[in-house]
Amino acid sequence: MYNYKMSIAYDGTKYLGWQIQSNQPLKTIQGKLQHILSILFNEDIQVIASGRTDAGVHAKKQVANFHTTSYKSCDEILNYLRQYLPCDIAVTEIKEASERFHARYNCLTKRYGYYIDTQFMPDPFKVRYAYHIADPLNMDKMKEASTYLIGTHDFKSFTSMKNKKKSTIKCIHSIEFEPTSSGFVIYYHGNGFLQHMVRILTGTLLEVGLGHLEPDAIPQILEARTRAIAGPTAPSHALFLEEAIY
Repeated sequence: MYNYKMSIAYDGTKYLGWQIQSNQPLKTIQGKLQHILSILFNEDIQVIASGRTDAGVHAKKQVANFHTTSYKSCDEILNYLRQYLPCDIAVTEIKEASERFHARYNCLTKRYGYYIDTQFMPDPFKVRYAYHIADPLNMDKMKEASTYLIGTHDFKSFTSMKNKKKSTIKCIHSIEFEPTSSGFVIYYHGNGFLQHMVRILTGTLLEVGLGHLEPDAIPQILEARTRAIAGPTAPSHALFLEEAIY
């Protein structure tokens, strides 16, 4: 068996997320890649990613791998993908990996960025990739609130995941606020993130910034372990998987 590791960038606007769906496989990133690679190798190919991204979420450096019984050079695979992938999905790098490499299980941490446009009028060239909020935001209070989220916590209040058997304990290493030309981006770095977790964290921090919550409400929300008391789920179009780290 041969194992290939890929770095992938994609605009998730038109897709139902990373994970393949049986009724609409080609409307997912995984489905598109598997379809094209299966034709190239003339066998069923399963592509495994570092993790799923939701419908409408983008990635700058998603990492995935796939096994095959046939050998092809990395240049041959890359050229084929460049020819047949749609323009909103790009495999930026491909390497031969050890047979035991697994994009999901070997991933150490992930870094997400949530982009916010704070201009009075939304930037028409960024409206597809940033959440526009014209109301004033108290950045100091948002930063204060974010400090309560650093570390290992039960993030049950910050996920819409329905699987009660799966652990909701995660570790966030850092939350950073970085200014941009049209607003700012919130970077989340952690050992893993639950379904909708980054978007709910962002929605909650924005509630603090808008004055609807005080920063010291965050520990109470964590302790409650109830989704209903956290903030709203921020829109998916402004969220990027910045990188998966190994």
